Amino acid sequence: MSRITWEDRPSDLRDPVLVAAFRGWNDAAAAASGAVTFLAERHRARRAGSLDPEDFFDFQVTRPMIDLSDAAAPSLTWPEIEIAVARPEGGGRDLVLMGGPEPSMRWRTFSALLLDAADALGIGLVVTLGSLLADVPHTRPVRLTGFGSDESLIAGLGSRPPSYVGPTGITGVLHHMANDRGMASVSLWAPSSHYAAGLSNAKASLALVRALETVTGMGLGAGALQAAALAYEQQVTHAVESDARLQALVEQLERAADTEPVGDTGPLPSGDDLAAELERYLREYEGGEGTP
Repeated sequence: MSRITWEDRPSDLRDPVLVAAFRGWNDAAAAASGAVTFLAERHRARRAGSLDPEDFFDFQVTRPMIDLSDAAAPSLTWPEIEIAVARPEGGGRDLVLMGGPEPSMRWRTFSALLLDAADALGIGLVVTLGSLLADVPHTRPVRLTGFGSDESLIAGLGSRPPSYVGPTGITGVLHHMANDRGMASVSLWAPSSHYAAGLSNAKASLALVRALETVTGMGLGAGALQAAALAYEQQVTHAVESDARLQALVEQLERAADTEPVGDTGPLPSGDDLAAELERYLREYEGGEGTP
């Protein structure tokens, strides 16, 4: 069985919180992984270890990357789950960040290894981050779905309670197994506009980081993501304004979002069709063929 390889195993963590997100099915518009990347960069996280991918990845699905640009020293990089430690200044708590691609197989073994590591590091709270495509307008505040092992952990978030029934990914499995172990755990999910699926949604990442601040009581510098969130919204708005069909959809979604309870938006075009139209516009714009 593969084990975690520690390169710089931390031994003096301050009331640590585990924050985990995985690229792929649980990471619409890269919002969840983007939040973890922001935390790592903002707080100068140091790599502590990694999980050997051999037992958990189908390499025909998640392929290793080869670099032949230097013929004298070619390199091969395997997919991996990285563990890093961030020590926010003045926070009184440390973050253990786990991330990488969603594994292909042996999810129970995979999750058990990560939770064993969390136990060994003295983790007091496990927080999983996810994002999903939804019929939400990019122009409105991001309303999260959140749930925890104890309701007090998510008090004050104003998040929606979960109502989903269906397939899950590694994020859901990890949270569930942490719960079964009796570990304090929270799962936070951000919706992302289905018609802008091809863009990294910094607005949703910002919402996740702000929610993490509330859950942990830490100041994590979420405001530093504000400019990227605004740029995302403006970019999508420019694209929408160029296409009457997209604009009509967004107006429908805005009316629904502004109505409580949320009403019927009426027949909507295919999300795949709209995403293709948006991506076509952005390719033309970035190539200098379009004008926002």
